[in-house]
Amino acid sequence: MRITVIEHEAEAGLGHLGGWLGLPCDVVRPYLGEEIPGRARDGLIVLGGEAAAWEDERFPWQPATRDLLRRSVADGTPTLAICLGAQLMTMACGGTVERGGAGLEVGACEVTALPAAASDPLLSGVGTAVAVQYHRDAITRLPDGAVPLLTGTRYPHQAYRLGRAAWAVQFHPEATPEIFAAWTSGSGLADVRELNDAVRTAAAEMAATWRPMTEAFARIVTERARTADSDVARIVRETARTADPV
Repeated sequence: MRITVIEHEAEAGLGHLGGWLGLPCDVVRPYLGEEIPGRARDGLIVLGGEAAAWEDERFPWQPATRDLLRRSVADGTPTLAICLGAQLMTMACGGTVERGGAGLEVGACEVTALPAAASDPLLSGVGTAVAVQYHRDAITRLPDGAVPLLTGTRYPHQAYRLGRAAWAVQFHPEATPEIFAAWTSGSGLADVRELNDAVRTAAAEMAATWRPMTEAFARIVTERARTADSDVARIVRETARTADPV
């Protein structure tokens, strides 16, 4: 069982998720010229990055990434789309992403569960939680059929589920304090030290929330792969039984 990971830039890698998933990952780095695959393996993670989800001229792999996301949602491939990944999934599936009217959302910020989260396979344990944020663009209209799961004060669409097994989260469950500090370094933000300190202080609390979510996603990947293998084996057996004798 393997998870396909789309990494948009070197500074926005798997972070915490690399250890929490417990499954091998095939990391695709299109910024280094690696080709976006037509289909994901047993699961798909699309990470964040500085791009706007509509900046295809600057980031020419984005149309292929949207195609991959659209196909994975349709196929029921377990998918976790993070920040830019969430915005690409939103656009790919008919929703809207725009420059955020409330400005930059950055730092350790609260997100709050909506009623549907109580029965969600990934987010059922989340009430009000802290998450790392770093985005100026916002999901302003969800795709048709999306189930809103988490909301926030500055931007309401913080997490949703689409189809059988695809989740989009606007925040960064993968971001360690070190990753966040790398993002703020040279950013020109006036309160970098305070932002970094807040993320560092909340690190244990965030890990206690987002590690179980990540582990739940890994279980879904595993269960789906085992089910698919069982289905293939059943088809092979049935074909063998009904085949004409030689």
